[in-house]
Amino acid sequence: MKIKPLDDRLLIEPMEEESKTASGLYIPDTAKEKPRMGKVVAVGTDEDLKEKVKEGDKILFAKYGGEEVEMNNFTYKIIQRSDILAVVED
Repeated sequence: MKIKPLDDRLLIEPMEEESKTASGLYIPDTAKEKPRMGKVVAVGTDEDLKEKVKEGDKILFAKYGGEEVEMNNFTYKIIQRSDILAVVED
């Protein structure tokens, strides 16, 4: 099965935050926030959006934006263009 977002939407793979602090303390899963950074898996059909965001890009997205979708025992997120905060460049 494959998910292809429509219009101004993106399919992203949320990236988990580090489970250990800089000082070496482990953060339990219950204390972690939901991921706000993700890797773009697919871009919708909007031509302007395709010019700005490409598959494989890392993005920051709104904390409560998008809908979670589970496929092949993995959780993805479908977000709209308005939920994109920034493209992260290494």
